[in-house]
Amino acid sequence: MTPASQLDLSRVRVLDGGMATELEKRGCDLSGPLWSAHVLREQPGKIEAVHESYLAAGADILLTASYQVSVEAYAEIGLSPEDAAASLRQSVELAEAACVRHAGRPILVAASLGPYGAALHNGAEYHGDYAISFDELVAFHARRVAVLAATNADLIAFETVPSLEEARAIAAALAPYPELGAWVSFTCRDESRVAHGEPISDCGRFLDQIASVVAVGINCTAPRLIAPLIRALKSATAKTVVVYPNSGEGWDAQTRSWTGHADPAGFGALAQEWRNAGAQIVGGCCRTGPDHIASIVGALASP
Repeated sequence: MTPASQLDLSRVRVLDGGMATELEKRGCDLSGPLWSAHVLREQPGKIEAVHESYLAAGADILLTASYQVSVEAYAEIGLSPEDAAASLRQSVELAEAACVRHAGRPILVAASLGPYGAALHNGAEYHGDYAISFDELVAFHARRVAVLAATNADLIAFETVPSLEEARAIAAALAPYPELGAWVSFTCRDESRVAHGEPISDCGRFLDQIASVVAVGINCTAPRLIAPLIRALKSATAKTVVVYPNSGEGWDAQTRSWTGHADPAGFGALAQEWRNAGAQIVGGCCRTGPDHIASIVGALASP
């Protein structure tokens, strides 16, 4: 893994977009508890194809398809800790394989890790009220960090983190690996608070002290909330700010369907606003695709 001190995040970079939507377009069934990780195990070529589509759109940071991978989630369907570790390693290898075809471009591979709530697959990542101790939460993250530390990923991306408490647990899990680089990205409930309710400025202020955290950000949050959240983070930390909101569509839990409209062109215009507010890494989360990323690339090419 690239040492944190050697990671160059000084220029504006473009992150990729959602994985799940693109896999569904390719005919993949994501209805199981492992979500995209099912495809990682059973149809890895589809994962690599999605990575390739984002690189073709102009992204220069890839997130691995490992968000849902954990010992706990794998145990629910009878898989072993070794199976989970193998999937983490494979996710990095698939992203690396996609990068090979774009040799000469400075592409980073960020190993994606979801919060503890993602392993529960009950939406707990959107409130962060977990029935486990702090030490158990540290151990949950530490197991996966130990595996990824031995891969060629450039950094670890802790995504959709709902609370300051979980950010503290992540920092504790990273502590034995001071050479690793990571970002911590929060899901937020409004223009100033993370999902659990803490001010995002408090989260940024805490992570500003953690040397291995090279960027702090917001993901899986409505686009309309992003600009004020960036400003709140910038007031609390000097670290790189990364943002990758969802498409702006809403999830209807009763009908289990998305409502609203995804506007890739409008996403590009918003990306300019986010850059001007201080974001240095911009991409997309749920329901965004290569068209959104191409729009961001075009928009950010303009002064």
